[in-house]
Amino acid sequence: MVKHMIVWKFKDEIVDKAGRAAEIKTALEGLVGKIDGLLEMHILTNGMPCSSGDLMMDSTFESADALSAYQKHPLHVAVADGLVRPSMASRLSFDYEA
Repeated sequence: MVKHMIVWKFKDEIVDKAGRAAEIKTALEGLVGKIDGLLEMHILTNGMPCSSGDLMMDSTFESADALSAYQKHPLHVAVADGLVRPSMASRLSFDYEA
């Protein structure tokens, strides 16, 4: 099993950060069951005020190969390129085998 975690910081020009976070949450969590090897997807939008990021993704994959396939999958690319990347100023990721 592989965990794939990301923390994003919104661009300053994103006015409705809560609304955009909700859109991203719906789109990414909606990929579960549509992409082979993607077991779980949790988008956390309620960080504490001391958090340095605005949004966190906690996802679980069957294997490193499944994570690699997800990253290139057209459904994921559509969400990433159409909604996530245009909204974010920064991104940090951390992957590990669980």
